[in-house]
Amino acid sequence: MSEAGDFIDAGLQRESSWQRADQAQARFGPDVEVYGASVGAVRGTVRDALRRYKNLGRDELTALCSELWAVPVLERRLAAVVLLQSGLAALDNSDLTRIEGFLRSARFPELADPLAVDVVGPLLARLEGHSRSRAEAVLERWLQDPDPWLRRAALLAPLREFRAGRGDWDSFVRQARKSLSAASGGGEDGGGADTGSLIREAVTRVVDDVRRTRPELEF
Repeated sequence: MSEAGDFIDAGLQRESSWQRADQAQARFGPDVEVYGASVGAVRGTVRDALRRYKNLGRDELTALCSELWAVPVLERRLAAVVLLQSGLAALDNSDLTRIEGFLRSARFPELADPLAVDVVGPLLARLEGHSRSRAEAVLERWLQDPDPWLRRAALLAPLREFRAGRGDWDSFVRQARKSLSAASGGGEDGGGADTGSLIREAVTRVVDDVRRTRPELEF
């Protein structure tokens, strides 16, 4: 593992609590290990790492994210999400391939939803021209993918734009209705999650949020 990866992993384990780990492990099950560090501790550890390793370029940053994600530990993967949030300005549409791999293996809203709302959405919003068109094509493909976590991410991605008074609401409504219809047959994803529930939760989250901040928009 890289020096920066070792630093983050060691920091996360120092911040662990066996009581928190036991509680979280019971909730998340056997598919992921839990150190027992709080979300605040994860963010603090990543902040310390970025101060210590100030010269991380885009390639080093994204490689570090992959390194952390490769081990199925909740806090390591959350640290990868925080790193992507911190390095958002350096990312471009080609990084959606890496993020897609993360989403396919996320299996929990605690990991998948921040990737969608705080990484994919803002990344798309800052792209222009050909890069934006290619990124939009990726999200269109996600909406058709059998993996419900990708469909969920594509639906959640514009949430921050809607909060800011931007975004294409009519397009979201069309996509959401189509996704809800496709998911109405139920079924489970590879991790045992109910496909219909994953899609309905995503649509409900966006609609409820928009209803509070932009009541003139209707679903």
